[in-house]
Amino acid sequence: MKNTVLKYGIFSLLTAMLLFLLALVFGKGMDFSTQEIMGYTTMVVSLLFVYFGIRHFRDKHNGGSVTFGKAMLIGLLISAFAGLGIGIIDYIYTTVINPDFAQEYLSQTLASMEANLSAEEYEKQKVELTQQMEAYGGSGFMAALMFATVVMIGLVISLISALILQRK
Repeated sequence: MKNTVLKYGIFSLLTAMLLFLLALVFGKGMDFSTQEIMGYTTMVVSLLFVYFGIRHFRDKHNGGSVTFGKAMLIGLLISAFAGLGIGIIDYIYTTVINPDFAQEYLSQTLASMEANLSAEEYEKQKVELTQQMEAYGGSGFMAALMFATVVMIGLVISLISALILQRK
């Protein structure tokens, strides 16, 4: 199991890092909604290795069978590799490539909110969002949040893969 997790985890990590970096660098001129879609697409593509890793373990190392629990464990471990890759790139991006990302995001979000909300609601949301960004806007926290997001999506993909691939 260890070799399968390492092999497919590294594939997942490298894919996540490469695709997320490309999305961040080449998506710089795009609006944040488009960048968000690209980011989630990157996460899902890098997490496809969960399915292939579980299937490889079942077919090549475990005699054609795998329990639901073992499949979930393999999937979550591979997901952690993908999360690590995206977390690392997110941290590098927000500290080296675009250290003003949090401020740019806040400015664009506030501009969008101002256009869509009443003046009273906008002021309320502005104060709340600004406080959140100050409290949680650090690069380390954002990288950890990206890691957690990928692992949570990986949990869903692991669950689906385990249900499809389990054989006793």
